[in-house]
Parts: sequence; C-alpha cells; structure tokens
Amino acid sequence: MDKRDAILDAALELFAERGFHGTSVAMIAEKAQVGAGTIYRYFADKDVLVNSLYRHWKTEMMKALLEDMPSNLPPRQMFHEIWSRMREFTRNNPKVLRFLEFHHHTSYLDQESQSLHDRIKDQFSQFFENYRQQQVIKDSPPILLQAIIMGAFIGVEKAFAEGWIQNTPELDAQAEEICWEAIRR
Repeated sequence: MDKRDAILDAALELFAERGFHGTSVAMIAEKAQVGAGTIYRYFADKDVLVNSLYRHWKTEMMKALLEDMPSNLPPRQMFHEIWSRMREFTRNNPKVLRFLEFHHHTSYLDQESQSLHDRIKDQFSQFFENYRQQQVIKDSPPILLQAIIMGAFIGVEKAFAEGWIQNTPELDAQAEEICWEAIRR
C-alpha cells in the first residue's frame, strides 16, 4: 500500500470513529505510520483530506448502487435491487457509511463535495418522483420519502452492526419490506 492510500485508510477509520473535529492530522499520521509532513505532500490540509475522502467514497457508493442498474424493473423489484445494493455496499465497507453520515451537510465540506451530494440526492429524488407520478408510492415530497428510507436503512444497519438485532436473512427481508410498505400507496 502506498503512503497516500495508507493516509486515506487511516483518515477513514479515524473520521468514522471520532468525527472531523475529533481527529487531528497527527492522529492520522500516527495511524498511517507516516510523518505528519507526509500528509501535507498529498493534501494541503485536513479539510482537503476529508473532502477527498468524502468524494471518493460517495462516488464509490453511487457506482455500487447504480452502475449497470436495469432500467426496466417493476417498482418493487427496483426498490429491492437498490436496497440490496445498499446493504451489500454497507457490509463490505462498514466504516464508509458511518463516515458519510458524520460528514453530511457539514461546514467543512467544500463546494465540490456539496455539489456531488446534491447531484446524488437529486438523482434519488427523481427516482421517487417518477414513482410518485405513477402513483406507485405515496404522494409525498420525494426528499421526505428518501429521508425516511435512508434513515430506516441506516438505523437497521447500525442495529445489525452493533448486535442490537441479530442479522438474519429473514430480518433483512422484513426490514426491506417494512420500508417498502412505508412508502408505497
């Protein structure tokens, strides 16, 4: 692993555990086993580092969710596909979801990171709007439906990860079905 990757891995772990303000450049350097000055060779400051990490993982998550997505699936099957892909991505990258949630709408995300977030939010809002217009899901603002689904998904994944709920295929399927029922007409 090269030094830049070691820095990014260490930063992901620390930002996910401690948040942006609870993580210093010195802590990242120690965890990455590099000198603090080495970090500045790759990133101008901690803000540039967190934004690089945010954009990288937000982009990777969206690729995992949407790349090669069949466009002709019926609405319930499309919901299942997106839910399954979110679940797979989260379980393959457990620190990433935590990191992205800590860094949502924060003052240190730059314009490029905010713009990426807005594009992704708009993409999912369009998904909900299309199904709302087809009268498949509730006649509610798409951003509200998106927030309900993401909030529930994050809560379920956290409960599974922390052992509050035993993670079984049956409970996985039940959580997905409950969320679908919450938004469908």
